[in-house]
Amino acid sequence: MTVAADSAPGAASLVQSVDWLAIAPPVIAASVALIVLVADLFVGERHKPLLGYGAVAGLVAALATLVPLRAGDRSTFCLTDGSQACSYTADHFALVIQALVLGGALLTALLSVGDTRKLPAGEFWFLLLASAAGAALLPAARDLATLVVALEVASLPAFALVGIKRGDRRSSEAALKFFLSSVVATAVMLLGVSFVYATTGTMHLTEIAARLDDVPGRFSTLAEAGVVLTLVGFAFKTAAAPFHFWVPDTYVGAPLPIAAYLSVVGKAVGFSGLVLVTVIGFPSYADVWGPALAVLAALTMTVGNVAALRQTATRARSAVRLLAWSSVGQAGYLLVPIAAAAYSSDEQIGSTVAYALMYAVVNLGAFAVAALVARTHPGNRLSDYRGLYATRPLAALAMGFFLLCLAGLPPGVIGLFAKVTVFSAAVDAGLGWLAVVMAVNVVIALYYYLRWTAALFTAPEAGTQPGTAPQAPGHRVPAPLTLAIVLTAVAGITLSGAPQLILRFAAVSLF
Repeated sequence: MTVAADSAPGAASLVQSVDWLAIAPPVIAASVALIVLVADLFVGERHKPLLGYGAVAGLVAALATLVPLRAGDRSTFCLTDGSQACSYTADHFALVIQALVLGGALLTALLSVGDTRKLPAGEFWFLLLASAAGAALLPAARDLATLVVALEVASLPAFALVGIKRGDRRSSEAALKFFLSSVVATAVMLLGVSFVYATTGTMHLTEIAARLDDVPGRFSTLAEAGVVLTLVGFAFKTAAAPFHFWVPDTYVGAPLPIAAYLSVVGKAVGFSGLVLVTVIGFPSYADVWGPALAVLAALTMTVGNVAALRQTATRARSAVRLLAWSSVGQAGYLLVPIAAAAYSSDEQIGSTVAYALMYAVVNLGAFAVAALVARTHPGNRLSDYRGLYATRPLAALAMGFFLLCLAGLPPGVIGLFAKVTVFSAAVDAGLGWLAVVMAVNVVIALYYYLRWTAALFTAPEAGTQPGTAPQAPGHRVPAPLTLAIVLTAVAGITLSGAPQLILRFAAVSLF
């Protein structure tokens, strides 16, 4: 792609070359989304499942293109004035997050294949792939305009996915609450971006960092306001308290695979954007965003874990609601290394990345088992999991392993190591009080994770059925759902046996 160049001698060239390999992951996801949408017009109702398998193939292809990019040394859409500022950079941070979001979207697709009979198939797969394309674009974005566009491309289809159930009032209400609160947060963030641009005169994060170092005194208040308002928008996307209020109702009202998608991919989008604007764009204002994120981390993990502790086992959809509140608590842990980066170095960001990878694997696995139980118990109560081991021992063992990983207890070794890494980041940064708050919250979380785990292996009460009564004839579990559980379980066990596969990110700079 090129634009006209200035022919005057000595003028900077405006001709840009596009590195198509660097941008392949989001481009492939977006292209397959359009192909699926068009194909839906010509595919008969009987063959609609083929659209789902096409979406899965597209996500696998997008993931495959990350392999030749593993060196992390590619950039494109760069300024030609010698400043070396680029709008898209495929560095190690971008590649790891792209692997996370595309892998999360792939597992979401596996959970959805064969279970979209009551949903408009073409629209569902188009929206999922479009959101995944935006999520893959965001971690590679290096200017505020691209960040905002990527964030909205990832978010707008998610609103529709939450409310895609036809005739379901709960789904519609969840989508409306999600949409309205997100629009307000986006408006606040855009106001902050406009303040930053007015102060610095540039959109590129590296250029913003350089110019914020020398802001004229009359613009200092405007710059600080811009930094704070920009962070508020991303804090909403990460489900950080007090911007978390949309999470429980949205997860409960959304189709279960979409709740899993939001808990992992949606969270990864928010955290990657937050990392980029703080560590790359606003390092000179670390004294502003560092303490703010530390307080948000403490508040978020406390609110999430206390609310999860109060869930009633017999309440309808209490299992999904507990996972929703658990995801809020986990968001607090993920915020700790970002806050710590304000006091030490950007290498702390690797701790957030390592924890996010662990969380993505085991949380998607927990939602996969929840989807399995929901096939016989649509209410998806915590009490429905009582005695699961008696009828589905492998599913119960997998669920128990996922919950122990989230709790940070053996045999979920990777969960334990990831928590220690985050805890160390707080201590190394001199945030002892935050480490203490985290330790208290880990103990609180142990109760509800262990209570759920124990229920899996407890005999059902007299007069009640086990958590997974025998399936009705012809009502088999789809192979893709089984594959999703197997993949997440194998990944979790592998990471527990070789935790260095992801913990090594905590010891290096990813930028």
